[in-house]
Amino acid sequence: MEYETLISVDELRGLLEDARPVLVLDCEFDLAAPEKGGQIYAAGHLPGARHAHLDDDLAGNPDGANGRHPLPDREAFGAWLRRLGLNSGQQAVAYDSNGGAWAARAWWLLRWMGHRQVAVLDGGKPAWVAAGLPIEAGTPPRPHEGDFTAGQPLVGAPVTAAEVLANIDGGEAQVLDARDPSRFRGDPNPLDPVAGHIPGARNRFFRDNLGSDGRFRSAGELAAEFTALLQGRPALLQCGSGVTACHNALAMEIAGLPANRLYPGSWSEWISDPTRPVAKGED
Repeated sequence: MEYETLISVDELRGLLEDARPVLVLDCEFDLAAPEKGGQIYAAGHLPGARHAHLDDDLAGNPDGANGRHPLPDREAFGAWLRRLGLNSGQQAVAYDSNGGAWAARAWWLLRWMGHRQVAVLDGGKPAWVAAGLPIEAGTPPRPHEGDFTAGQPLVGAPVTAAEVLANIDGGEAQVLDARDPSRFRGDPNPLDPVAGHIPGARNRFFRDNLGSDGRFRSAGELAAEFTALLQGRPALLQCGSGVTACHNALAMEIAGLPANRLYPGSWSEWISDPTRPVAKGED
C-alpha cells in the first residue's frame, strides 16, 4: 500500500517492522532558534530517520526579495534526496513535533518533484512517543545513494507575486493565509517587519486543520470548512514564507479538494516591495 497524504503511527510501525524501505524525514525546526531542530533530532528521532533542516534542505537561498524560505533548486533538491537514499517509487514519511507545520513543507516539495509516495505522520513524533515506540539518538550510517529522478510536479504551478497582485482586483482565485489570526490582522509581530495581509485574503490558520489530539481532522470536516472559505473559487495558498501554507495544501488534499496553488514567497516576499498593497483587520 502507498501513502500519499497521511500515515498513522500504527501504519508506519508496520512498514518498519516488515523492513519495508521507507525514507523517514525528521523535520524538527524552531523559527526562533534555527539550530534547535538539529539538536532535537540528535537527541532522539524515529528509527532510521534523516534530518531535513527547513533553512538548509527544504528551502533555497533568500536574497531579500524572494521571501524567507524560497523554493530550493529542483536539481539540487533531487540530488539531496538521492544522497538520503531515496529511490523512485519508495515510500517517504515526514514528521515533526509541531502538528505537521514543517513536515507538510517536505510533503509538498516531494510532490512538487513528482514523487507520489510521500505522507505526513499523523500526530507526528508526539504520537509515536505516546504509543510507547522507540526513538534513537545520534545519526544513522550514511545510506547508499538512491536512484530518485524528478518527474512532473503533482502540485499546481507555484504562484508569483505578480500573479497574486493581478488577482487582487477581480481575480478568480481566493488567497488563503495560513498565519495565526493576530499576524493576519496586523498586530505587531517580530516575524513581520510590515504587519497585515494581502488585500482580499482570508485567514485559514493552519492549526485549524488539527483536532485537540494534534491529528488532522476528518476529510468531511476539512472539506466543509475550506468549501465555505473558497465559495467555489480555486485557492492561492500563502503564509509567512511558504511553509505552513503547505499544511493547508495537505489538508485540502485530504479533503479531496486538490485545486490549489502555493505562493512560495508569501508574506515575507510580498512586503519586500513597498509598492505592494497591505490590508489590516479581519477577513
